[in-house]
Amino acid sequence: MTYIISGSGLTIEDVVNVARHNQTVELHPDAMDRIRKCRAMLEKKIEAREIMYGVNTGIGEFSEIVLNDEQVKDFQKYLIYNHAAGIGDPMPLEWVRGAMLGRINVHAHGNSGCRLEITQTLVDMLNKGVTPYVCQKGSVGACGDLAPMSQIALLMMGEGHAYYKGEFLDGKEALDRAGIPVPGLKARDGLATINGSNVLTAMSAIFLYDANKWLKQAEIAASMSLEALKANMRPYNPKLHEVRGFKGAVRSAAAIVKCVKGGDLYEGTVKCKVQDAYSMRSTPQVIGAAHDAMAYARSQVEIELNGVGDNPVFFPEENLQLSGANFQGSPVSVPMDMAGIVITMVSVMSERRMNRLNNPALSVGLPAFLTKGAGMFSGLMLSQYTAAMQIVEQRILSMPASIQSIPAAADQEDFVSMGMNTALKNFQILDNAYGILGIEFMAAAQALDFREYSFGTGTTKAKEVVRRHVEFLDIDRPLYPDHNKMKELVKSCEILDEVEALVGSLG
Repeated sequence: MTYIISGSGLTIEDVVNVARHNQTVELHPDAMDRIRKCRAMLEKKIEAREIMYGVNTGIGEFSEIVLNDEQVKDFQKYLIYNHAAGIGDPMPLEWVRGAMLGRINVHAHGNSGCRLEITQTLVDMLNKGVTPYVCQKGSVGACGDLAPMSQIALLMMGEGHAYYKGEFLDGKEALDRAGIPVPGLKARDGLATINGSNVLTAMSAIFLYDANKWLKQAEIAASMSLEALKANMRPYNPKLHEVRGFKGAVRSAAAIVKCVKGGDLYEGTVKCKVQDAYSMRSTPQVIGAAHDAMAYARSQVEIELNGVGDNPVFFPEENLQLSGANFQGSPVSVPMDMAGIVITMVSVMSERRMNRLNNPALSVGLPAFLTKGAGMFSGLMLSQYTAAMQIVEQRILSMPASIQSIPAAADQEDFVSMGMNTALKNFQILDNAYGILGIEFMAAAQALDFREYSFGTGTTKAKEVVRRHVEFLDIDRPLYPDHNKMKELVKSCEILDEVEALVGSLG
């Protein structure tokens, strides 16, 4: 089904469907009318020689320089050339596609002043699979993601590079093969293509989608560890969390109960302590705090996805243009810094439970390091090392980027969000989180194999999925293949999909 772009209602799921799964898109007729109407107003202002930032003036420190008619024609080209100044490895295609979708949705409001041909070209590129080559680094997340968006805008002139049907091509050749005309850039078109935080916002949307699935798997892994450690399940009673009132904790406790329900531990036939350690007892409060942080981040990202992030902004009904700072990435980078931090926090708790499974002083009768042959064999001792190393990297990456401003453009742009740094490091944090959680899953499955009571329906299914990929560690073997298999298993969401198919949605 084609997604209709109207300027409103765009969700993170929509971004993933278009960016990752290549859902086709179409501009709503009303959006097309708004774009045409705004462009008509802009052209009248150009004819009247009204001074407009970025249309007939320079930008940044040069915003007080007024361009003559001849310069206006070429300014957009040189603007894009100058700003296509990124560096580093190419972005994943889904990040670029998500940014293009976000930019189209900005244009759909009819406040950007570009020609309809520019917006329609972005639509055609999404639908026909022409994805610009964009470097990962270079944006400071204010005045928009100028460097990466300019690499997208190069295609509007038939320049730059792009991927098409698995080939890396010159931009013009990619457009020609896809049958997409080169629209060229006229007054305002270039700046209207680049002047928003669309790349970091698209990346954040994709991160939030994947992070939510990771958090649900963290609850499944916790359920397995809790059953293996003979946890007291009374702290998971919904009444306890409802009386405090945090939605995330209520959600998390309910998810874990769904997983352990039907097992001997939940039914109370296995003896347990009166009170467990925090890494067991406060799991709903901790993962719940992560859910609540993610919910706030999602609300902010979806506001940005559906707002007018541009400069200047035109109001055709009032024949008005206003120059401000709606490109500033801070409204997204601040909550997304928090989103990365909570993934690190939940990873720390995962590693602490894994440590309890390994430690004979804490594991309630499990063999040391989950091996039958302690002394000759070391079991999962080094798996904890591997998790710990990744935790430290996550902690380093969890320093907020939103406080790291370095002034730009001769101090005209003297505070910038550094939101691209936030977006990039969040994916690194999540990459480590897949590995850490995979190790807890592996350790919990190993521990459950030593227990002789029955487990919850969800826990049993999760252990079954793990065992399809990683065998019981009977005697020591190199563990890096198991670690990498488990990391990929968590990324694939196979455990989550099968558990939810059995016990229902975990949130």
